[in-house]
Amino acid sequence: MNTNNQTCKDYTIRMEQPCDFSTVENLTRESFWNVYHPGCTEHYVLHCFRNNPSFIPELSLVMEKDGKIIGHVMYSKAVITLENGGILPSWTFGPISIHPDYKRQGYGLKLLNFSLEKAKSMGVGFVCIEGNIAFYKNAGFDLASKLKIHYHAEPKDVEVPYFLAKELVPGYLGGAEGTYCPPEGYFVAEKNPESFEAYEAQFSSKQKLVLPGQLG
Repeated sequence: MNTNNQTCKDYTIRMEQPCDFSTVENLTRESFWNVYHPGCTEHYVLHCFRNNPSFIPELSLVMEKDGKIIGHVMYSKAVITLENGGILPSWTFGPISIHPDYKRQGYGLKLLNFSLEKAKSMGVGFVCIEGNIAFYKNAGFDLASKLKIHYHAEPKDVEVPYFLAKELVPGYLGGAEGTYCPPEGYFVAEKNPESFEAYEAQFSSKQKLVLPGQLG
């Protein structure tokens, strides 16, 4: 596979460029609006993460169809704190966004699988995420607890259904046990609510709704 970009019959995947930033942030907002909470913050996370040292520009990828950006994914560096006190490099991704008009058509999985192959080619050995296993199992993810990797906010003896992981390099963990915490950048909206509200005010108004299936 050419891991620089991918051009298929009906879509292209390439690196995000600065001229894409506004479009991608709008796309992310549309993709996540009212999904997990009333409104969303994922577009602000992305906006701020581009200046975060753990952000990986080469893995900020857009998917285009018919000349329009319909998807995006970003990756960042993370760490696993090992039981023996050491640190093991890890990675995570997200938000991964598909425009609502193109959801449930397979584009998200195609974008994800390509990004994972590119990540592997860049030396990424292990990825942790928080997500729905019903979707991510299609890309080879499983419960992180099966690999003895624990989520920082849950007891170590609990099988956390939303905390998933995948070794991109088989044997990368080498049987090590440890705990994962998401990078600080993912909590930027909660830590800076006034800045988030000022950023959000730049967008067109959308109705915030409480819907079935949202997180508590």
